[in-house]
Amino acid sequence: MARTTRNTRSWIIPSAVIIFICFGLFAYQPVFTSRGTAFLSQQPVDDFQASKQNVWSDLTKDEVDDLLHFLYHGKNDLNLTKVANSSPWDNHLAGIETLIPNKTDTLPFLDIDSDAPSRWARITVSEGASEQAALVDYMVGPLPTGEDTQILPLMYLYNSGRNYVKNPLPAFEDIIEWFSSLGEEIPDMIKDLLGEVVNPGHVKGAPPLMAVSRPAAYNDGTVSQWASIHGPGVRYDAWSIMPQGMYCRFDISGRDASQWKMHEWFYNGVLYNSTEAFRSAWKAGKVEKLPLNIDGTWTAAEPSAHGLPEREGTPPIMVQPEGNRYKIDTKERFVSWMGFEFYFTTLQATAMTLWDIKFKGERIMYELGLQEAMAHYAGNDPMTIGMVWLDTLFGMGFNMYQLVPGHDCPAYATYLPTMFHQGDSTIYRNNSICIFEYTADHPLQRHTTATHVSVSRNTYLIVRSVSTVGNYDYTIDYIFYLDGTVEVKVRASGYIFGAYHQLEAARQQASAASYSNANDEGRPTELLSSRNSDEESSESEGEPLIYEYGYLVHPNLATSMHDHAIAFKADLDIISPTNSFHKVDVAPITRKYQWDSVPRKTMHLRQTPFTTETGLEWPKNAGAMFVVLNNATENAWGEKRGYRIAPGTGMGNPPHLTIKDSPALGKAAGWAESNLFVLKNRDTERRAASEFNAMEPEEPLVDFSKYVDGEGIVDEDLVLYFTLGSHHIPHSGDIPNTLMHTSASSVMFIPHNFHDSDPSRFSAGGVKLDMKQDADGCKVTHYGGEYVHGVEVEKKDLEPDLRYYSAPEFSQWDLSWNATLAAL
Repeated sequence: MARTTRNTRSWIIPSAVIIFICFGLFAYQPVFTSRGTAFLSQQPVDDFQASKQNVWSDLTKDEVDDLLHFLYHGKNDLNLTKVANSSPWDNHLAGIETLIPNKTDTLPFLDIDSDAPSRWARITVSEGASEQAALVDYMVGPLPTGEDTQILPLMYLYNSGRNYVKNPLPAFEDIIEWFSSLGEEIPDMIKDLLGEVVNPGHVKGAPPLMAVSRPAAYNDGTVSQWASIHGPGVRYDAWSIMPQGMYCRFDISGRDASQWKMHEWFYNGVLYNSTEAFRSAWKAGKVEKLPLNIDGTWTAAEPSAHGLPEREGTPPIMVQPEGNRYKIDTKERFVSWMGFEFYFTTLQATAMTLWDIKFKGERIMYELGLQEAMAHYAGNDPMTIGMVWLDTLFGMGFNMYQLVPGHDCPAYATYLPTMFHQGDSTIYRNNSICIFEYTADHPLQRHTTATHVSVSRNTYLIVRSVSTVGNYDYTIDYIFYLDGTVEVKVRASGYIFGAYHQLEAARQQASAASYSNANDEGRPTELLSSRNSDEESSESEGEPLIYEYGYLVHPNLATSMHDHAIAFKADLDIISPTNSFHKVDVAPITRKYQWDSVPRKTMHLRQTPFTTETGLEWPKNAGAMFVVLNNATENAWGEKRGYRIAPGTGMGNPPHLTIKDSPALGKAAGWAESNLFVLKNRDTERRAASEFNAMEPEEPLVDFSKYVDGEGIVDEDLVLYFTLGSHHIPHSGDIPNTLMHTSASSVMFIPHNFHDSDPSRFSAGGVKLDMKQDADGCKVTHYGGEYVHGVEVEKKDLEPDLRYYSAPEFSQWDLSWNATLAAL
């Protein structure tokens, strides 16, 4: 049985019939404000202060107000117009955030009490006041503003030699008008093939069709994209699994919309070289209609209202009756728990980053955080064959929305807000980060002997956020274990991006005679490959055609295989920044021992230091360990202290990108070519990618491949870049949504001779049972806190009141650089 409580939501419905969303002008991102939220039932955070200022912290509202006054009223050459008054031909602020200080400036403050590095801001200006519009980065500081405050081109973070990318489409109004005029040419054909009337003035409750393009980007100096027509899935937001089998390629290069062109259409296996050719073939009766994908209950992501009887029983749930054992300085974003200490911040593109991670007073990492999230598809249609999403373009931080207590995180978790500054506006994301302690369903340690049993509880701390970018939801965890292990874990859910299933069309086309390539007719296009082909089809061998990119999951819906590659940066500082990277092989060997008469086949460890920067794969058969060591320090037993990096608790080894030399990706994501990169740390090599790489992939602001240039890495400040993700081959179990336990990916950083023995013996709670029994039974010894008395648990600790969950409110849309929305 399904039970419902009322929550009134307001919707803004575009009054268009066919909606074209051209992701790529930084994503469709309305500017949000948020209501206050009253559902939280978390334990209060103790009054606690960090020992140091958070020098990486987000800009405060006061800092931003001061900066805006300086930019609008001070003397500068930016020629800014306030967002509310700007046109596509003006310059306006697009984003404002903290410019993270350089590590070389920060370490003296952290380690020897030098002055804190000065505060600077990174601002992005949408420059439209020229024929070639651009997004331009500047650095402004020091803050607060004063006579010494400067506005400088932000160059040093980018190895492209520039601080800007060309903006493919600064005027979304132009594309609205252009698509509207195009729609007037083909309303009868669209009505016949897709079942919808094209009438830009017609207002309905929701648009019945939409077209989604790959991210708009410059390739060979042009902006030319394929788009796929979809049903919008308005009832359940399932547009990405409702393709209708129609595709179009348009060229919107330049700012003169009169020069834009619709080049080709692809429908039912036939490629038409113009709108006129498509329409002529349709009028001549040569276009065979495809059945439509229809929305319905099959796309509903929520549990069915008609469940199993057992579901009506309440499930087990975690509670925390006696309060937090962790401490948080909410102002400085500083956390302390069981020997761990760290700071954290959030940025619009890359979400949360952790800083200055220490265990028992010793630094193990300077930085740990997300860099980029990519999905690269393959398929047999013009859209999926080259579809690539680089999600920091849309904002992995900006799209961190409010978490659902009791479901995303336990009810007792601490929920914290985030704040972003876009244009002139400040955007609040209430309760978008949760921090909580959790006890696993298995022990940390146990052992049974003839005289006693000892068992330790496995309790860990989780810092969690969820980024919802389009059709996918990414849950990102930073997990801290009692022995000093740190884990980074990503789980994906949401709707897959499906493809129209054209198996029958392909079989018909394979046996049909070729069409003439005249202007008024299309030409058939091979859609599928034969069963025994590696790279090309070989239908001449008579093999049956198959779909090689996924599976049929609904009458007209196929899945599209894709790689998720999610980049993270780990700047390990084991005791100090001076570290080395070793491979420790578990290798077979044949060796003669004095007590054996013949050589013995066995195994041994073989240690190899890496001397120069390199990319690595996870070892086959887990036959080696990768270890970061501090050669200047040893534990009590004379072993070099270090940390090991290894695949963690996800679905096998995290992969890297399968496709080689992807033309759609260009040079935008060199980090995805290996599982792990080991580099020398430099202030000028801050990130694996820029969020703007997707806009000029052939000439990205950050070309990661240039980082790997043969520098020495022995006893140097090292940084690791690693990928999480999966080779996602969606199947029927991904409908309607991908399940998180089948999509998890993880990497662990594990102490390796870092301690003299296991430190969790001093922090884990546990029990020892002595087997010698008397009339009172065995002797029970508890370690750590125990529940001596019963506890009272309120309903809100089990089921939080979610009626006042606060969805973002639409206050304004900044589409001039974030996205385009156009009606046909």
